Amino acid sequence: MTLRPVQVNIKASSDAALGRFWAGALGWVVDDSEPGVTSVVPADASWPVPDTLTIDLVPVPDLEAVRTRLHLELATTSGDHHSELLARVQGLGATVVGTTDDGCRTVLADPEGGAFCVLAPQDHDRTGPIAALVVECADPQVLAAFWSDALGWVVAESGERVLLRASTGAGPCLELVGSSHLPATLASHAHVDLLPDPVDAKPAEVARLLELGAANADVGQGDVPWAVMADPEGNEFCVLGRP
Repeated sequence: MTLRPVQVNIKASSDAALGRFWAGALGWVVDDSEPGVTSVVPADASWPVPDTLTIDLVPVPDLEAVRTRLHLELATTSGDHHSELLARVQGLGATVVGTTDDGCRTVLADPEGGAFCVLAPQDHDRTGPIAALVVECADPQVLAAFWSDALGWVVAESGERVLLRASTGAGPCLELVGSSHLPATLASHAHVDLLPDPVDAKPAEVARLLELGAANADVGQGDVPWAVMADPEGNEFCVLGRP
């Protein structure tokens, strides 16, 4: 059995508008064929897409009642690509918030205020346009132990930022960043969805995650084919099942 991240679920005031933004930012396409959600996926790709994360935008009535502890980092491959991507996302409605102290990341807000970063080109060894899924946390080392066991990923870098990646080296990284200013506990603005392989292994994977320190979470989901869970620091994620 394996368990891997396949998509990021982001809450939105307007899922259609935010979907158009992310499609333009990534050079992907919008798929609105499923009621109640707008998906952003690579063109002509079948889900789940190997070695990348797709994006699901889900409309919520009150975006102010969500918090942000998770964001995406976008890769660039050259100085020209970096400049072009920054100009493109701003043309699509993003706003530059600032740069990190090391100068490696430009911090931006999407048209609804959600945070994301564009990496400097020296970080272009990541696979695809999405370089990393970043989670702010109280203790990156402890949380890295959980996620490494959960996904079977390896620690590629360790320090204030702990970087986990698949043993193949392909696909976005999971980056755990220490923070002493975590948002109050409210419904998550974004979370990652994990897919078991085979999908019928969902009950066994949920049981394994509980043994590793995860908890079941109730966000009012009702009777759904996926399991809503939280990691040891309370970050929500879902384990997908068969519809």
